[in-house]
Amino acid sequence: MISNKRIKKLEIFATEIRLETMKAFAKLGFGHVGGAMSIVDTLSVLYGEIMKIDPANPKWPDRDWLVVSKGHAGPSVYSALAIKGYFDKKELLTLNMPGTNLPSHCDRNKTVGIDMTTGSLGQGISTAIGVALGNRMDKRDNYTYLILGDGECDEGQIWEGALFAAHQKLDNLISFVDYNKKQLDGMTCEINDLGDLDAKFHEFGWHAQRIDGHDIAAIYEAIDEAKKTKGKPSMIVLDTIKGKGCCFVEEMYFNHHITISQEQSKRTLSELENRYTDLKREWEDMQ
Repeated sequence: MISNKRIKKLEIFATEIRLETMKAFAKLGFGHVGGAMSIVDTLSVLYGEIMKIDPANPKWPDRDWLVVSKGHAGPSVYSALAIKGYFDKKELLTLNMPGTNLPSHCDRNKTVGIDMTTGSLGQGISTAIGVALGNRMDKRDNYTYLILGDGECDEGQIWEGALFAAHQKLDNLISFVDYNKKQLDGMTCEINDLGDLDAKFHEFGWHAQRIDGHDIAAIYEAIDEAKKTKGKPSMIVLDTIKGKGCCFVEEMYFNHHITISQEQSKRTLSELENRYTDLKREWEDMQ
């Protein structure tokens, strides 16, 4: 079980990720806000508590790897990396601008701390499987974490990878689906109904769980259970809200890639700053 103090610390981290990401989007005036925000709580648990990493040595061979196959969620990953000290937070304000090291989709050749270039949807599962298999062959005691989008699960390559990972018994691979129920131009159930995702992965030979993707304790405990599962890869289906933490985005039907007005960004930044201050106060009261 994770303590209340550690949960509060991760809630603060998640809010800081959202705040820094929103600052970058506000300066840019547009971006993949919805899907970047829905996965933040999982990023907080991974970078704040779970993953074996060293910001001073980003290519440490024994580190845990993170492959964000839904590469358009990169802005939130960049914020997590900057907060952890991989690079200066000032660099976040160069997001997707000419000459930036922080492109719209994750690029391992540009951004310190990014383990795998992603964004061509469906392909991240294959690269993550390759990393996990390679590390197992090298007898490394580490994990590969993979984040998929729900719309991305329309791709046949996802299910080819699912079969292969189960056949290889890759228990050092822990995956997530950001199940926010929306894809680029509508609801997943209307475009290509995914049905019962955790049941599907279970039938493909994975250990599968489904949880509230904004519940810090649930995310932590699901990862802990996945680590205890031997002989098969693990899938954690995250029930999430696209745009979580940004009210105006949560309220939009089409919120995959949006433009952001000054009024919207000002309101959202104020709300996030207030939440951050409140959480910090609660944290201090727990000391």
